[in-house]
Amino acid sequence: MLSPITISPNIQSGEPVFSNTRVPIKNLFDYLKAGHSLGDFLEDFPSVKKDHAIQVLEHFENFLNFHSQAYVQGTT
Repeated sequence: MLSPITISPNIQSGEPVFSNTRVPIKNLFDYLKAGHSLGDFLEDFPSVKKDHAIQVLEHFENFLNFHSQAYVQGTT
């Protein structure tokens, strides 16, 4: 499966965006932090595919889980 994230100096000055869009990944996290739902985000950014948004959330969830487990194992 292709990456849901694109980083290119030619798109949004290199800020990570959803692939095939100009929508920054940060926008998704800003929406969620503000209490909006994933549905709200997708409605406001129709160029973002739902499966891409879910992949991004799962990627960062896995990243945090991996690093928290590594931290716990390193401190015991």
